[in-house]
Amino acid sequence: MNTDKPPLKTEILAGISTFLATFYIIIVNPAILSAAGMPFSGVLTATILVSCFGSLMMGLYAKNPIVVAPGMGINAFFTYTAVMGFGLTYQEALGAVFWSGVIFLVLSFFKTREKIIQAIPPAIRHAVSAGIGLFICFIGFQNAHFIVDNPATLVSMAPFKDPISLTFLAGLLLTGVLISRKVSGAIIYGIIFTTALAWPIGRFWGDASAINFGVSTLVNFTGFFAWPDFSLVLQADILGSLKYAYLPVIFVFTFTILFDGISTFVGLAEASGLKDPDGSPRNMRKSLMTDSLATLFAGLVGSSSGTAYIESAVGIEEGGRTGATAVTAGLLFLPFLFFSPLLSVIPSVASSIALVLVGSFMILPLTKINWGKPDEAIPSFLTLVLIPFTYSLSIGISFGFLSWTVIKLLSGKKAEINPILIIITILSLFFLWL
Repeated sequence: MNTDKPPLKTEILAGISTFLATFYIIIVNPAILSAAGMPFSGVLTATILVSCFGSLMMGLYAKNPIVVAPGMGINAFFTYTAVMGFGLTYQEALGAVFWSGVIFLVLSFFKTREKIIQAIPPAIRHAVSAGIGLFICFIGFQNAHFIVDNPATLVSMAPFKDPISLTFLAGLLLTGVLISRKVSGAIIYGIIFTTALAWPIGRFWGDASAINFGVSTLVNFTGFFAWPDFSLVLQADILGSLKYAYLPVIFVFTFTILFDGISTFVGLAEASGLKDPDGSPRNMRKSLMTDSLATLFAGLVGSSSGTAYIESAVGIEEGGRTGATAVTAGLLFLPFLFFSPLLSVIPSVASSIALVLVGSFMILPLTKINWGKPDEAIPSFLTLVLIPFTYSLSIGISFGFLSWTVIKLLSGKKAEINPILIIITILSLFFLWL
């Protein structure tokens, strides 16, 4: 991809595209965290604050076209493991998020995370990028209700003839054509087109069809205005979260966001070419500092950890190359402090086409892996497939580290193992064990 600085118009369009691919977190994050006893409206406000703060900082300070928002996966850990499993109150869990942000900040200050990134073998970096592509593609298919649950095979395709599948395919193919013809703003046009197609669903096919296929979540306009709820701001129990029994929770928060962030930065850099002269992701230290402060900020305002979003690849593919893309996306979050009901206008079936198509663009780094060397091919393959199959960046890259270290060591290639990678592998084992 071209890494020259694009016109401001291109950056703004890229920022809009990224926002449209990530705005779902404004509703999804409160839906998950409210199960921990937190007020839905309070989490919604906190989610917007974290997304706006993190994205603006990423754009203005780190100058990268990457959105930062509360991470998926870690919000489920917050609710179902930290609160329901370990027995923390949600205030104590917020305190654990805060302390994980403090640890991030210390690691970033001493450039520990940069050293970790430099220790990651190039083949694993390429596999992470492609694995992220498969992951966001899978998320897109799920959100569009094109891939659905199946008790016999875990997943399967939804009935081809149902209205949502046909709407999704029409939008996907049209957007693919626009991208192929190099139309500026192709993804935005595709989302608008698919939204227009989605409106008749539930009207022409009836309410039962709409409910069965999730259309009530696709087009469900409920109004324009809602007041923000700041009830969770500064509710974190910072001291109470430091109990010895809660330390594993802080560790998992730290490890997960650490490697989710690293995986995202490495993957986006490999796919887009946004790198510094030494081959590291561009402005890595400042990007990691942003990730750290977003997590710390999240604990203070009432949300699970903030992290860089893999969906930022949508805006990068649209031509976003500078911080203006992240600033645009960050500013677009802010109005929804007051206009969150408007989010229901754009259906998930429309925003999902961006994730599927961008996933295809991120596969390219696989060509850089030497598939003829089993000691590199096998760890790369495990990383590639386990990211989407386990629905976790952290688990996928952890198995990549583990398999790389073990295979190299037992193959008599100890000299090819970076000492830092050995430490990372041990931490990965501990993380997987928990």
